[in-house]
Amino acid sequence: MPPHGAAARRRWWTSAAFAWACILLSCVPLLWPAIPPLVDLPGHIGRYHIAIDLPRSPDLQRHWDYHWALIGNLGVDLLVYPLGKLWGVELATKLVTLAIPALFVAGLIRLSRAATGTLSPAAALAFPLAYGIPFQFGFVNFMLAAALALHALASWIRLADRPVLRALIFIPVSCLLWVTHSFGWGLFGLLAFTADVMRWRSRGWWWASARAALMCIPLSLPLIAMLTGAAGPDHSISYDWALKLVWLAALLRERWQIYDLACATGLFFFFWVAVRNRAAFRFDPLLGALAVVSLATYLALPRLLLGGAYVDMRMAGIAIAIALLAVQPRPGAPDRLAPRLALIATGFFLLRTATSTAAMLLFAATQQSALAAVAHIPRGAGVLVLVNEPCIQWHSDRLGHLDGIAVARRDAFVNGLWALPGQQLVTPRHPQAAPYLTDPSQLVYPAPCESRTTDFATAIRDFDRGTFNYVWTMGFAAQPRLARDVALIWSNDRSALYRVAPQRR
Repeated sequence: MPPHGAAARRRWWTSAAFAWACILLSCVPLLWPAIPPLVDLPGHIGRYHIAIDLPRSPDLQRHWDYHWALIGNLGVDLLVYPLGKLWGVELATKLVTLAIPALFVAGLIRLSRAATGTLSPAAALAFPLAYGIPFQFGFVNFMLAAALALHALASWIRLADRPVLRALIFIPVSCLLWVTHSFGWGLFGLLAFTADVMRWRSRGWWWASARAALMCIPLSLPLIAMLTGAAGPDHSISYDWALKLVWLAALLRERWQIYDLACATGLFFFFWVAVRNRAAFRFDPLLGALAVVSLATYLALPRLLLGGAYVDMRMAGIAIAIALLAVQPRPGAPDRLAPRLALIATGFFLLRTATSTAAMLLFAATQQSALAAVAHIPRGAGVLVLVNEPCIQWHSDRLGHLDGIAVARRDAFVNGLWALPGQQLVTPRHPQAAPYLTDPSQLVYPAPCESRTTDFATAIRDFDRGTFNYVWTMGFAAQPRLARDVALIWSNDRSALYRVAPQRR
């Protein structure tokens, strides 16, 4: 029975009003920027525009091919495609992106209630992880799939007593998760298996594992698409054990290093207090098991896998978020403990929301300054993009994929979009432009960097003048000329645009 009177007032954090307030508040940092200033998102916008406008744009048809196929990386693409036709690709992308943190927070709330029947007073500590590193990097398909996986897991737990109905429901649900992003499908399958093992563990771990595996068979249909579909050429696997510690420290990496590190440290300090003070705190067995399995998966995953980067990093925030949900005041703890913990957690969420809002506004201002060059690019032009990227920095100016906006607004050809077979559906039509053809050829790192891709002087000397008739630099000081045939036509403090003189025949 729900509490009444004073007990109900002490448990305000479990109310529907509190849940909805947190869900809506998670949208606030993205309300004002016209384009959500996430690192990769402008490049995705360019791809969405090609998918939508290619049939009616001769300029796009000269530059790009786009062939729909069934791949496990289409979540936001499929949502933006119809919405972009109605409202334009940039607004559609903003609306879909705006919904992702809200879905993530709502998924955490639903998971906590499904597993424990209530919401931990510490739950709000987990809500800022909706803006963790994967979201800041602009991995929007993954983050959408992760949010949907949390909702799916909550429903999986609630329907545990109706296995036939659950199986029928989750055959299409698992396929939807895989199409959104294959990592989200894998995450859900792993945690659904864990939840069923925990449910039946009293009959022995081997028996519980066998039963859980049997119950998860309806989730395996996407394996057919994975085994029969087109795979990319990159099958490399690479681990970086030192980075695993870095990603944990950088859980809330956004703009201000000392502040972000202090916030992440505060989360780990809370875990330390909960573990040390076992008289006051306990860990819910189901949520705790889900967190432990998620953390073990984080440790087991490589950094690079099948052409995808930062594979392990994507798991860290989810593991910590579920672990925070697992922390509960122990029965018999002082009455004031839970309300005070809820106030501290809510204050932390409000603080991070305020600073995330400020950070997004600052990132957006920098991007908008650099994007002023797009108005000077003729429609259908070929543009060689070169972006000055630092080696190691807590935050960058997030200019590395702004060239996607030139595609969306000017039907341009640029060298910074992704075109990995089996991962994206867009293909450039200018093979002669190689090696300045796709991402990461637009990124210019300083000489000491380990991850150098493009040398500025070499690119200016060697780029294909038949493909590119403009050069757009970001983060470099403007110069009257980059070469005898590459002259400055516009610049500001962030970017510069150069025209390439026509070749003489």
